[in-house]
Amino acid sequence: MQPEEIHIKFPEGNPLDLPKATTAREALIKRGQGSLKKIVAARLNGESIDLTRALSQDGTLEPIFENDPEGLEILRHSTAHLMAQAVKELFPEVKLAIGPAIEQGFYYDFAKKDPFTPEDLPRIEEKMRALSQGNIPIVREEFSREEAIRLFSSQGESFKVEMLEELTEPTVSLYRQGNFVDMCRGPHLTSTNGSRFYKLTHVAGAYWRGDEHNPMLQRIYGTAFFEKKELDDHLFRLEEARRRDHRRIGRELDLFSIHDEVGPGLVIYHPKGAMLRTLLEDFEKKEHLRRGYEIVIGPQLLRADLWKKSGHYENYRELMYFTEIDGQGYGIKPMNCLAHMMIYKSKVRSYRDLPKRYFELGTVHRHEKSGVLHGLMRVRQFTQDDAHIICTPDQLQDEIRGVLNFVAEVMKIFQFDFEVEISTRPEKSIGSDQDWARAIEALIFALKANGLSYSICEGEGAFYGPKIDIKLKDALDRRWQCATIQCDFTLPERFDLQYVGADGERHRPVMVHRVILGAMERFIGVLIEHYAGAFPTWLAPVQAVILSVTDRNASYCQKVFQDLLATGIRVELDIRNEKLGLKVREAQLQKIPYMVVIGDKEEEQGSISPRTRSGENLGSWSVPQFIDRIREESVPGKQ
Repeated sequence: MQPEEIHIKFPEGNPLDLPKATTAREALIKRGQGSLKKIVAARLNGESIDLTRALSQDGTLEPIFENDPEGLEILRHSTAHLMAQAVKELFPEVKLAIGPAIEQGFYYDFAKKDPFTPEDLPRIEEKMRALSQGNIPIVREEFSREEAIRLFSSQGESFKVEMLEELTEPTVSLYRQGNFVDMCRGPHLTSTNGSRFYKLTHVAGAYWRGDEHNPMLQRIYGTAFFEKKELDDHLFRLEEARRRDHRRIGRELDLFSIHDEVGPGLVIYHPKGAMLRTLLEDFEKKEHLRRGYEIVIGPQLLRADLWKKSGHYENYRELMYFTEIDGQGYGIKPMNCLAHMMIYKSKVRSYRDLPKRYFELGTVHRHEKSGVLHGLMRVRQFTQDDAHIICTPDQLQDEIRGVLNFVAEVMKIFQFDFEVEISTRPEKSIGSDQDWARAIEALIFALKANGLSYSICEGEGAFYGPKIDIKLKDALDRRWQCATIQCDFTLPERFDLQYVGADGERHRPVMVHRVILGAMERFIGVLIEHYAGAFPTWLAPVQAVILSVTDRNASYCQKVFQDLLATGIRVELDIRNEKLGLKVREAQLQKIPYMVVIGDKEEEQGSISPRTRSGENLGSWSVPQFIDRIREESVPGKQ
């Protein structure tokens, strides 16, 4: 190798000795990657770099392809810059904030005196299209921090200057495309022409750096893909998601409401919504009881001293509500674990008594910020299907595996697939490193024993222990966090939980915190969108509606209604003097599984004519036949 050469290895094939300052693109072409049509960037010794970046050191070079997750992220980040360039050309007075790629696309925040409107988005898209077709090179430049501050100060970009002034690095990278320049670590596409298939979706307000004390900015959201079909498919899913929005369906089906007069994030269940929740809760109780759980109930208020002892006051109090009674501080519970530990401590426990599985449909309160509240998905009062398993260390693996099996069986009933993450120790936490290591080891062992693959989510555990998070995949292939399993060696230590072992000595148990559905409010919201409001018969708040053809059939309709009601079927009666077609249509819009039509013929024969909500006419049935069908479909999991 010559002195001015570098030694570059590749994931496959032989290494190459190349002249210093060879670009990543040139190196990959020499290695036989051809035109690089599907390559958007590269990694040198694990660091992502632009294809135009000059290689100055030995290392391993690997391509980043369009179909890699990072490849899509690079496209979206570059498209965010393209959008910002278009906005600056259309609205020169606008100031730039930040514009990252996110899971479903990208956004960019702007300071603008008059808010953007939906009508502005097509104009911005058209300007983006012109800039893309211009095939403007995207060039990375390095500046000293002071030079970059002077540049953005001269442009009046105060948000960029603020970020630069907080940096400690002596040099920063800027990316230039035509007259537009932005501060960014990169990497990016090589030219604006790489962003061709994109869509700006909506505008929202966002505080600078997420702080409500900072200026309100205008955030434009968008998405981008490498192929038009991928973009079209994504936009279809977005439209379908809007159609399935649980807030809209909740209004249409009269399930729940949230009122500013009552308070943000506080849900009022209407009769049908309360019935849906009751069905879920009854299902939950039966499933827990048959798995050896005991039902308990804890108070809403516990003394503040107890929350200080548990560590909640120090690590969680910004999400809690506090009050004072008779000069004593109290905390409204955000979790149910403290009362469950007090139940355990109420008497001496033997190893023969363990495990203890305490289950509570516990209502909790958390002080969520107004900006994150969202229908049923993020609220301030919610009910968890919460349980705490207190067991010996030897029982821990089997208990975690049992919960995983519980989750799998329940999610199959609701037709959910799921993914698994392990969340590790956060910066704000309690307990020893040894206990955290033991807890993580137990979670990993249980997942492997159950044959479940998982990813690691660093620093996202509970403050008292690591956790398994279950991400449900709904009908639109979206992920929802619901079930969780937390392994806790710390709170049993703080609350001095003990059991008498076979040796007659006192020992420390382990506690597993877990939910199966999670917050009932959130799970109901997910279910509404998963089923688009068309719940399976066993979950439907109304399973059937009886529809009269004429007024003269009203008496027989009343009799059939009472017969169905007496067997426990959730049935409604519609004997209004309206056209049958109108009543059928209204029942379909309410997504009721069955419409029972009764006219002269049915009354004469003592029969009924059921129809499904999809429009299928089932013909003539006897009332007992129909009752048997509803009963069969009322078993959880029967669709």
